[in-house]
Amino acid sequence: MKQEDIIRRLSKVPIFKELSAKELDPIVKIAQTRFYKHKMYVFMQDDPLDRVFFIHSGKIKIYKSDQTGKEQLISVLEAGEMFPHAGFFRKGKFPAYAEVMEDAHLIVIPIDQFEKILISYPELCIKLFKVLGEKIVDLQGRLEAQVLHNTYEQIILLLLRLCKSNGEKIGDQYKLTTQFTNRELANMIGTSRESVSRTINLVKKKALVTLDDDGVYLINREALKQELFY
Repeated sequence: MKQEDIIRRLSKVPIFKELSAKELDPIVKIAQTRFYKHKMYVFMQDDPLDRVFFIHSGKIKIYKSDQTGKEQLISVLEAGEMFPHAGFFRKGKFPAYAEVMEDAHLIVIPIDQFEKILISYPELCIKLFKVLGEKIVDLQGRLEAQVLHNTYEQIILLLLRLCKSNGEKIGDQYKLTTQFTNRELANMIGTSRESVSRTINLVKKKALVTLDDDGVYLINREALKQELFY
């Protein structure tokens, strides 16, 4: 990957968005590029956490696995996003698996060197904390959904969340940029594939969710929101 590509990609990442080329220069100097093919692992759960990644192209699946091998899909990350969001200013391990869903070009920065730059640029540190704060709010929302909502409502909340994280607005609908199986959707909220299938069929009948010619979800986000208050 050319240096110009690294600069262009990093400049689109939220925490680097407003930095000048001069301010980006020390970050570019410590950045490396890596290409990962489909199904490769970027890192494994419990590997030493020593790098932070920025996606130039492709998609990365983040998931956790328990001792029985049961998987929980955390998220699917796309171009412009960084991961993981843990490990800054402390030693630790990668909290999940990162598997390549589509061939990916990644920008890799050693965390220890990145931390030194963060200390040198307080405004950059503040931006990082804002990004981490948004992740905390998202996690709180997921926990609240599990505690306060039934399975049907949790699935609707999941679809609404995917509009934001993996959706592209087209007219008054959101088109999901990633195709999820019912099993993957179920793993995201700890429910059964059958429950997801029943809910998806129901919201399809109500025309809240449709499929395009490629089988990709088209979601009427505002109408789906109203479904929570029926």
